[in-house]
Amino acid sequence: MSKLWGGRFTKQTNKLVEEYTASINFDKTLAEEDIQGSLAHVTMLGKCGIVPQEDVEIIKEGLLKVLERIRKGEIEFSVADEDIHMNIEKNLIEEIGPVGGKLHTGRSRNDQVATDMHLYLRGRVVALVGMLHAVQEALIGQAKENMDTIVPGYTHLQRAQPILFAHHLMAYVSMFERDIDRLKDSYKRINILPLGAGALAGTTFPIDRHFVAEQLGFDGVYENSLDAVSDRDFIVEFLAAASLIMTHLSRLSEELVLWSSTEFSFVELDDAFCTGSSIMPQKKNPDVPELVRGKTGRVYGNLMGLLTVLKSLPLAYNKDMQEDKEGMFDTVATLEGALQLFAPMIATMKVNKERMRRAVNQDFSNATDIADFLVGKGLPFRQAHEVIGKTVLYCIQNGKYLLDLTLDEFKQFSELFDDRIYAVLQPEAVVNARNVYGGTATAQVTDAITRSEKTLQATVHWLELRRGNVEA
Repeated sequence: MSKLWGGRFTKQTNKLVEEYTASINFDKTLAEEDIQGSLAHVTMLGKCGIVPQEDVEIIKEGLLKVLERIRKGEIEFSVADEDIHMNIEKNLIEEIGPVGGKLHTGRSRNDQVATDMHLYLRGRVVALVGMLHAVQEALIGQAKENMDTIVPGYTHLQRAQPILFAHHLMAYVSMFERDIDRLKDSYKRINILPLGAGALAGTTFPIDRHFVAEQLGFDGVYENSLDAVSDRDFIVEFLAAASLIMTHLSRLSEELVLWSSTEFSFVELDDAFCTGSSIMPQKKNPDVPELVRGKTGRVYGNLMGLLTVLKSLPLAYNKDMQEDKEGMFDTVATLEGALQLFAPMIATMKVNKERMRRAVNQDFSNATDIADFLVGKGLPFRQAHEVIGKTVLYCIQNGKYLLDLTLDEFKQFSELFDDRIYAVLQPEAVVNARNVYGGTATAQVTDAITRSEKTLQATVHWLELRRGNVEA
């Protein structure tokens, strides 16, 4: 069968050209979206009197039959038909005859593919917000279970100050909340309809673009036909947001790998989320967080790849833009795979509270509080800092920790020390002394959890509204 666009050509397409330029091997992912858009488009053609209503009904019935066959795996997509649009149109014509050719009235593959990607990414963004929400719930659940668990806080991967483990987990809840906000904001620009822009200049047919937008649940239409077919900002924006999500997952992954090592032994990941060694039977490897950490690079690569494709393209559509899809599909799959595993992995993680407590008791992370104690007695902070530095050096040289020192030992560094220093240095006191908004004190972390749970409820409401829109 000749190409649907082959009238102008005198030669068959070279087979190597067909294989090189065809996108069907990956854009078949858009089959459902392509038919969804076509159903709305042909409904509009009938409403506007461009295609007779009886033909509209035949085309819609045919499209639904093609969709059913695709879902059943009965259609074999052909490279010779280039892309998902031509494959579906060819199967439609085979199903209902020449009347199927009327479907393409008033549109181009340029605005058609853009519409497919808007529909696809809209649905995936909603799904990803839901998955991030589940990860947040798992983190908050662990935080609630560990309100009495104190762990060393680190800077430069050196022990710095004691913090609640719940406070540490809530930092990631905040990161993922920003990720959700970015996805929700990107939804505004994803949910705009390009269909009706034609190849680049619009169409001579009296179409109703706003009707199609309403049918498909879009919030509006592109104002400029050139922009409509050439815009891939919405994909770049998604890839950028996805890269930040992977950054946060990778940071958490790194900590899980460290924490589950023998050297830390702060947590133990459930067996269901670990693997073993083919030669060392004692091993329990944190493969999931390691692989998430590794896959972050491919998501970054997809972002840089599309930015590079777009950086010098003239308006409007160019074949280069066929390279917009594989990275998008890969990023969606990579994110979904990671997030689906992270929520249950965090929820089932065992926390070694006693090991964390021993770590806090065997370091100098409470040293800053001695300085604050002396400042409260009137000593300038810089002098207090020097006093504590010498005190810590003394402890190191004598194999002691701060709470091991007698009052006389303290006083050899400053006469301002008194018995109250022992209460000040207790881990609980160190933690709860930081009772400022956003701090690690128990009261502040409790409030942070309450605020986050309210934010999660707002996300649930957003999801309910958008899921209804996507499903419609």
